[in-house]
Amino acid sequence: MNYKIVERDELVLFLDKYLNIKNISDDSYNGLQVEGKCEVKKVFFAVDAGMETFQKAKEYCADMIVVHHGMFWNGTNPSVKGFKKRQIEFLLTNGISLYAAHLPLDMHPEVGNNAQLIEILGFEKECPLVKYHGQDISFLGVTDSPKSIDFIVQTLKDNLRAECKVLPFGKKEIKRLAVCSGGGADYGILQEAIDSGADLYLTGDSTEVYHTVRDIGFNVIFAGHHATEIVGVRALAEVISKELCVETLFFDIPTGL
Repeated sequence: MNYKIVERDELVLFLDKYLNIKNISDDSYNGLQVEGKCEVKKVFFAVDAGMETFQKAKEYCADMIVVHHGMFWNGTNPSVKGFKKRQIEFLLTNGISLYAAHLPLDMHPEVGNNAQLIEILGFEKECPLVKYHGQDISFLGVTDSPKSIDFIVQTLKDNLRAECKVLPFGKKEIKRLAVCSGGGADYGILQEAIDSGADLYLTGDSTEVYHTVRDIGFNVIFAGHHATEIVGVRALAEVISKELCVETLFFDIPTGL
């Protein structure tokens, strides 16, 4: 493929519009967080901002990094000192821009983490599920071809390298799947999944709900915060490469979490 160089501002504008950045309430300061060089030849995609990510991007000769978890969040100290100074200094010295998309990448109907998980597992999106900041951020997935829990676990392992923790106390065949990537370890979200008529709830973070779901007779899979959120940036990299004809690379840096 013949890749081209794009203007940084053109790429940012495309991302802002495609991900609906301006209209989604979030604790993350989504969008361009660090401004690097004006022209972008290569874009590096990863889940998390951090020096390991930045150094890998430099090795790739990237001009922009796109991440799910950025550097700036509501409620955190905005002072540019210590590790934050080192991070920003590294990016600016190397002319690398940093772009973050948190909730916009969780809830996107095509490349979003939740939409991608549903698709990878062979389900179809049926209706919105899980409210956060008053916004629907996920979906209920359905299928006419029931999946076993073993199939779902193996598919997650094959596609995400996920090490799943399984609470298999419900139906053996899964036709309705509730999903909330990353930090969905919340009793309220679990209850929403149960109330939706789902046969299984898939999320990232684990929490102590063993006895609750055992007594209810319900299935839960905890597949890891990181693993359930690689799918969004990976899918977004493909869209950017196709739509803007710019070279992209998704690089997974597992955290074990």
